[in-house]
Amino acid sequence: MFQIAREFDDLLSPAGRRVLAGRDAQVCGALADPRRRFIALDGMVAHRQAENLRRVLEEKMLPHLTRMEAPIPPETIWDMRQDYEEWLPKTVRVMTAYLENRRGKAMAIAREIGLIDLLSSASFIAFAEAVAGRKLDPKGGQQVLCYGPGDYAGPHNDHHPENKRAAQGYLDIHLSLANRAVQHQYLVYAKAGHFTEIVPVTSLGGLTIYRLPFWHYTTPLTAVPGKAAQARRWLLLGTFLYAKEKAHKAAA
Repeated sequence: MFQIAREFDDLLSPAGRRVLAGRDAQVCGALADPRRRFIALDGMVAHRQAENLRRVLEEKMLPHLTRMEAPIPPETIWDMRQDYEEWLPKTVRVMTAYLENRRGKAMAIAREIGLIDLLSSASFIAFAEAVAGRKLDPKGGQQVLCYGPGDYAGPHNDHHPENKRAAQGYLDIHLSLANRAVQHQYLVYAKAGHFTEIVPVTSLGGLTIYRLPFWHYTTPLTAVPGKAAQARRWLLLGTFLYAKEKAHKAAA
């Protein structure tokens, strides 16, 4: 009890295994197209495995999450001196645990239940590489988030110009695990400079893969009427830099 698969391929459905094996022409290499920055995939994770993973997170990780809140600063209105000069920083409200603090309780629990192994497993990275169409640096970062009613992430682009390697782009892969008390939540993202694209993110076992940076936001989670206390959407996040290209050997 309280154990989850330590290899990502143990979670996969037959459809997910076809992607991992490079046999799905529509999905494999989808993000290699420079015009495409996002893909949402359902049916890649087996339902029973996804539900088991969600239950373990509820039982073991929920008590060790911390609230992350960044509300709209009031000065974004009252410090304005000209009409239409709005400038909004990233806003967010969600429960989370960064899995990088080796001395933290959340990290210890995540390691105990196998979550660290899962999010750094060779098959997890290989699946992301199959969709990205290029090699990734296996030394990625992991994070757990949990959205409750009203939780959201405001418009942001996830650009990191101060990080030399991330500044030119990187890849995020998210595994979403929503329970039946969630009515809806959406990811909205920009295409051709406008927030025109919207996809639901409340499936149990859905995958979303991002070729960052680009503009996007997550709408407030809405619960089924009368079930606000139970409504939660878990999000397991892996972040990977692109592998360094090997230098060509100089001609003799």
